[in-house]
Amino acid sequence: MNGLRGRTALVTGASGFIGSAVCRRLAQAGAVVHGVSRQPRTGGDCVRWWQADLADADQVQDLVAGCGPHLVVHLAGEATGSRDPGAVLPTLQANLVSTVNLLAAAGSGGARLVLAGSLEEPDPAAAWPVPASPYAASKLGAAAYARMFHALYGTPIVWLRIFMVYGPGQADLKKLVPYVTVSLLRGEPPRLSSGARQVDWIYVDDVADACLAAAVGGGLEGRTLDIGSGRLVTVRAVVELLAAMVGAGVEPRFGAIPDRPFEQERVAQVDATAARLGWSPKVPLEDGLRRTVDWYRQHDSRSIRRGTGDAP
Repeated sequence: MNGLRGRTALVTGASGFIGSAVCRRLAQAGAVVHGVSRQPRTGGDCVRWWQADLADADQVQDLVAGCGPHLVVHLAGEATGSRDPGAVLPTLQANLVSTVNLLAAAGSGGARLVLAGSLEEPDPAAAWPVPASPYAASKLGAAAYARMFHALYGTPIVWLRIFMVYGPGQADLKKLVPYVTVSLLRGEPPRLSSGARQVDWIYVDDVADACLAAAVGGGLEGRTLDIGSGRLVTVRAVVELLAAMVGAGVEPRFGAIPDRPFEQERVAQVDATAARLGWSPKVPLEDGLRRTVDWYRQHDSRSIRRGTGDAP
């Protein structure tokens, strides 16, 4: 992609599901990719791995000073739909504090910051936006700080409100698509909520391409852009598609667990994003799900870690 060759890009959450896809795309575009993780890492598409806790302001300052990025793609965080009070502090530290630390450390150097928001954020234009979960609250707060840094200090931020991401290589079984796919491949009926929630699903490589477009596009600073498909499909419909593709002969157990309260049902404003970003999703849902099922067929599902509680 024009504008990235030879540029230094720092990707947080680089070892994660979306982060690894973004690193791959950046390396293909000729960027010099630096990844950061809490755990020691080597290899992959990063020329250097840094180990840091982004909730520690001093470590973030040292990271940015050592890397000297032209671009930061901030994807690290704690993504959970849990309403449990135990999720408050982890999401606060991983999502809000880490974002503020990066804004403070990297913003003054002129690096563009591409920041990952979420469909779970409440509408900030509402008179009194009420987040539906600790995760949503942390993302709403991070977005508010990003807008403040841009308005007061001229920090070149782009906020990407990312919708429900799925695709090959998502190993966290707390997420719906891998949980259902791996359960079916094991011949185990997945335990789900009613499945009535309508969701805007987006394939992981489309998200990675959007991040790169946000890294180089003109006139984007201070903007919030939706990254989704522009189409709502129920959880039940996606599960039924997966069941047909796997052909496991087991029936998903809809209604086995209760629906979460205050679930967001929002469709991405893709036309506005296309006009600003020059990006639109390319992978249809059915094609993306088939690619995902094929990936899990080719990998040992027993080695994929189990999760608890978030899948439905």
